[in-house]
Amino acid sequence: MLVLLPTKLLSGGSSMDKERQQEQQRVDGIVAKIKKYLKKKEQEYSKAHLETSSVEKNYVQNAKINTFEIDDRIETNAEVQQQKQLVAKSIETETILKRQVKTLKALQESPYFGRVDILDEDEATPETLYIGISSFVDESQNFLVYDWRAPISSIYYNGTLGKVSYETPIGKQKTELLKKRQFLIQNAQIINMFDTNETVGDSILQEILGNASDEYMKNIVATIQQEQNAIIRDTSSEMLLVQGVAGSGKTSAILQRIAFLLYHSRRELNADQIVLFSPNLLFSHYISEVLPSLGERNMRQVTLAEFFSQRFEGLNVETLFDNYEKQLTSPTAINKYKKAKEAPAFMHAIKEYVLNVSINDLQFTDIMLNDRVIFTKEAIKETYASLPEALSPSQRFLETKNLLIKKLKVLLTEETHSNWVVDKIATLSDEEYFALTSDYRHSHFKGLDEEEDYLALKLVKRRFQSVYDAIYNNYFIDIYRQYSDFLKENLKDAEHLFETELEFHRLSLTDCAPLLYLRDLLTGGGQNQRIQHLFIDEIQDYSLAQIIYLKFAFPKAKLTLLGDSEQALFSDFQESVEFLDTLKTALNVAKSRIIQLNKSYRSTSNITNFIKSLLPDGDKIQAFTRPGTKPKILLAQDYADALRKIVKELSQLLRTNSTVAIITNNMEESRMLYHKLHSSCSATLIDNTARALPKGVLILPIYLAKGLEFDAVIAYNASSRNSQLGTLYTICSRAMHELVLVSIGEISPLIRNVPANLFAVEHQITLPRKS
Repeated sequence: MLVLLPTKLLSGGSSMDKERQQEQQRVDGIVAKIKKYLKKKEQEYSKAHLETSSVEKNYVQNAKINTFEIDDRIETNAEVQQQKQLVAKSIETETILKRQVKTLKALQESPYFGRVDILDEDEATPETLYIGISSFVDESQNFLVYDWRAPISSIYYNGTLGKVSYETPIGKQKTELLKKRQFLIQNAQIINMFDTNETVGDSILQEILGNASDEYMKNIVATIQQEQNAIIRDTSSEMLLVQGVAGSGKTSAILQRIAFLLYHSRRELNADQIVLFSPNLLFSHYISEVLPSLGERNMRQVTLAEFFSQRFEGLNVETLFDNYEKQLTSPTAINKYKKAKEAPAFMHAIKEYVLNVSINDLQFTDIMLNDRVIFTKEAIKETYASLPEALSPSQRFLETKNLLIKKLKVLLTEETHSNWVVDKIATLSDEEYFALTSDYRHSHFKGLDEEEDYLALKLVKRRFQSVYDAIYNNYFIDIYRQYSDFLKENLKDAEHLFETELEFHRLSLTDCAPLLYLRDLLTGGGQNQRIQHLFIDEIQDYSLAQIIYLKFAFPKAKLTLLGDSEQALFSDFQESVEFLDTLKTALNVAKSRIIQLNKSYRSTSNITNFIKSLLPDGDKIQAFTRPGTKPKILLAQDYADALRKIVKELSQLLRTNSTVAIITNNMEESRMLYHKLHSSCSATLIDNTARALPKGVLILPIYLAKGLEFDAVIAYNASSRNSQLGTLYTICSRAMHELVLVSIGEISPLIRNVPANLFAVEHQITLPRKS
């Protein structure tokens, strides 16, 4: 049920006109109070900013004084530590005030977007609540606006008129929902106002989605649907799998879920304890301003390539996109061992290998200092062998490290009497002397011998720092030779390809997770116990081996996994229920849940209906009722003809669209098109290093478009030779308002199966199509 309250006053003064007037008066009153409070907070922020600058200036000055006077060392350090604390406290205060000012500025433009009238069982008078992006109270601490994440606000998203319940910290509460009203407020003026029995009125959502591609992300809280709300407010699942069709709001749901969790668990959880694995750098930038707009700090964001590269310094780690391009050019070579290495059985084999590896098979290596051997691999092996066999490999490894560090300390003491140390102390400059004694905590040395002993130990520690680092970082075992030994036992001939790649300082993507798993199980490292929530987007592009390792690396984290099996570019299609069962078994998760989002909001109904017809199970996708033009197919005779048609089409699309993306199958096609088109249409080539999306014409391969949306899309070369379903579906589903497909030569058989009434062609063609 949806009741539209007119956006313009009608003559005659109807009851609805009066209600709208009353609502606007309330908006005016709330905005006036917000502006008054904002002015106060801006003054506090300016004052805090000045105080921070002053404290930082004092810190710099105090950090410099008395650095060359040993007698004043204690006093100086105490002052510096005090100044550090003052700086930290001042910066924190300024940051909080800055966030409050930003939120208040957003509220004065649009103080709220929803209203619910409720009647509790023991009350005679209904209560009216207004819902916005943040709470706002008056001087008496009365709520004028409720935060959308507050427990009672769930009534707005979940409830239909009548008896409803909502979760609170003290348990489930019951009430009666009498009215649900939605507002679209801009510049403190009510643009639209609806009474509805649904979560969000179609007309409001149509207006938001009808704008440019970034408008939806700006209004994600106001457009939450009931099924998305279930994702956002789930606090009990250890693993939540969200299977959503393209444009179903997975991205907005994931960001709102993070904001909700930070609000819900604000005493135990902060943004640094949440990690989001993004599909690419573009996606990371695309969503970077959403959480701050909701008054929260951004969580940590990382791509899979960044995560692995940080753990394999010095090696050129293959990215997901390199892997995709390689599959296109040499699928046989890459697939030879790929399937085996990405399976859970391979990770289980690694675990068994580590538990049963013999001491003689451990690939210890010498610890060196320049050309000098400090600990031989034989000595390290003897140390490891001397430990009780009842200990796990990781415990023995840790004890070996501890014993090596103890031996190193003995060696350092002996080294202090070496000739090079005595010579160095005798030739120290004043600057070097004060640098070595800068952290000395006593008022003075007790004699020359103590001073020389102190200096000698400092010099020796400095020279042997790399040896300590080698022990601490487990560099006394050659993990690459160890993994090669594992491959030799468990995957015949795979070690040759691995070793060949390693010689050229390259590491295959399929080897990253198993190799890290082997290293961490053996050494007892690699785990981050602090992270409480791990979000992975585009989960269908991750192998089970990679997911198993990420769960291992973040053992205390609850998992939220989002994806669309139809968009699988890097792996085989798998039904979501089957995928969840596989994950539950592989990860040993007790409490899991799957939520499916089948309604697509991104594209017009014309585009969505076209996309649905491409898929064998397309009927499960529900198109949002936003009209537009039919997708257009351009048939080109050859490459030159295709370029002419694209240039002509671009001139038309740019008249009504801010961003037009030409999406190709691979990077080679993107570069080729860019060189031909950039001079005539000011196009921008997007590669794997890009972090921002400018307006205008963008040219990029499909794997960089994952998770993104554009006002208009040109699908390049949808011909019979480019007929992968996942690729074509993903390209087409990036378009919000207009979609054009260009085919050089014979059109893809996937499009031949689409009913003729769902698309337009440049000219009549005779193709066998469904009626």
